[in-house]
Amino acid sequence: MSTTGTETVRVDHRDADEQQGRRITSPLVLTMLLLLVLTAQGPLRRALAAPVIQSWTTVFVAVFVQALPFLVLGVLLSAVIAVFVPPAFFARALPRRPALAVPVAGVAGAVLPGCECASVPVAGALMRRGITPAAALAFLLSAPAINPIVLTATAVAFPRNPEMVLARFVASLLLACAMGWLWQRLGRTDWLRPPARPSSDGLSKGAALWGAVRHDVMHAGGFLVVGAMAAATLKAVVPAGWLQRAADSPVVSVLVLAVLAVLLSICSEADAFVAASLSQFSLTARLAFLVVGPTIDLKLLAMQAATFGRGFALRFAPATFTLAVLLSALVGAVAL
Repeated sequence: MSTTGTETVRVDHRDADEQQGRRITSPLVLTMLLLLVLTAQGPLRRALAAPVIQSWTTVFVAVFVQALPFLVLGVLLSAVIAVFVPPAFFARALPRRPALAVPVAGVAGAVLPGCECASVPVAGALMRRGITPAAALAFLLSAPAINPIVLTATAVAFPRNPEMVLARFVASLLLACAMGWLWQRLGRTDWLRPPARPSSDGLSKGAALWGAVRHDVMHAGGFLVVGAMAAATLKAVVPAGWLQRAADSPVVSVLVLAVLAVLLSICSEADAFVAASLSQFSLTARLAFLVVGPTIDLKLLAMQAATFGRGFALRFAPATFTLAVLLSALVGAVAL
């Protein structure tokens, strides 16, 4: 009996040794990958030298590098709000009536020097602090479009058309307030997933701040990468000749530049210079580009879905896009 037990143990050890020998370890995977790259370096070099790949890489890096600093800024502001600002502050700063809180929050967006990537986590922090979603959403839409940095960049990009600055300010603020009121009127609580963050009970202020920053960077950063990849892919495959043909129709040109703003996903600090370079289009069409871009694009859609829920993003994004196009056309007809 004991001999059989000993043989069983030896068999078990032999099986374990064989499994250990067959196990694929991380160094082995890395070595195989390096050998594969070295073997195929010729085809890889030719593939990476292709114009479409170079264009894709350029757009991806540009979108990501432009957005990342402002995403970090927004995450830091969000963490500071969550950890250091008491909820009672916001209750005192905004009117109690949601209908009045919406325009106040919209105008308050002018004081945040950041882009749309920064406004998403900050709006999430405002909701966590008890601000009505309508006011937080108005802030989310206005902050990246009417802050001093964006308006200054617009003035520099359009030195011969200073009316573009006023038109952008008015159209963007009207859009933010209108969407806030629309959400207050028609929005449902089950459409909006409240932004969550791990509890910081029992932690010091410093530990809670670091935990909040780490959570939001990991949560939103991945979706920023996905949005940048999608924008680069679409930019690389859209024929340039389509833009020239679209500019000949006033209505089509507005829609084309509105859609282009969604696809390119350019940060609001840089979009005015891109719009100025599209000189074949009318000022109204370029205004649509400037109003739509900071409120809804590919990376914003992904970040809003990650922060507030996919059900919210699938309803909020189309409504924002439609209203942004209509207000751009209206303000452009009057001011431009």
